[in-house]
Amino acid sequence: MKYTLFLLLYCMFCMHISASAQAPARRYDSSMKIGKAGYKVTCTNRNPEKNTINISPIGFSNEVRDFSFEIKGRILRAEVDDVNRDNYPDLLLYIYYGDTLNKGNIICISSEANNSVVPIGFPDIVDDPKLREGYRGFDEFRVMEGVVTRRFPLFTADSLGAQPTGKMRQVMYRVVPAEKSGFKFQVARTYDYVKQ
Repeated sequence: MKYTLFLLLYCMFCMHISASAQAPARRYDSSMKIGKAGYKVTCTNRNPEKNTINISPIGFSNEVRDFSFEIKGRILRAEVDDVNRDNYPDLLLYIYYGDTLNKGNIICISSEANNSVVPIGFPDIVDDPKLREGYRGFDEFRVMEGVVTRRFPLFTADSLGAQPTGKMRQVMYRVVPAEKSGFKFQVARTYDYVKQ
């Protein structure tokens, strides 16, 4: 009798854990503006691998239509700021991949005088040998006065049993003109510090 009761409780516990592990992420739906212009962003966030983001510009000229595109991962949050310092709103989407390491990236949409939108390229951290050293994910992003800050914990270089070092790396990005046309994010400053 005790064994049957234990087995029943154990099965119910396992089903609860399994159901909560497979619970879908929350749908993202938010409107953000600077002054009278901004963006409405929606995303179902159903699939950890691929989702569609829908963006509706607010307060733009009539020629600017709603648009959508697919992303790898899920949108966690979004912000509006003037990252290229042209006095028009730019949209930053914080995208996290479907793994448990919370590896993140940014997609930035820039307003061109509220008459059109263009992307601003954000560099992948794995393309920079200096920055990727000790990187295992767990990204946090913030934007303040046009500067995007990425912060993450540093791990030992051992690929099998990488352990946290107790240090954090902070990378600050500014928008600069791209080689051909448009804009891109570029590392402005980076430093490591001991996590308090």
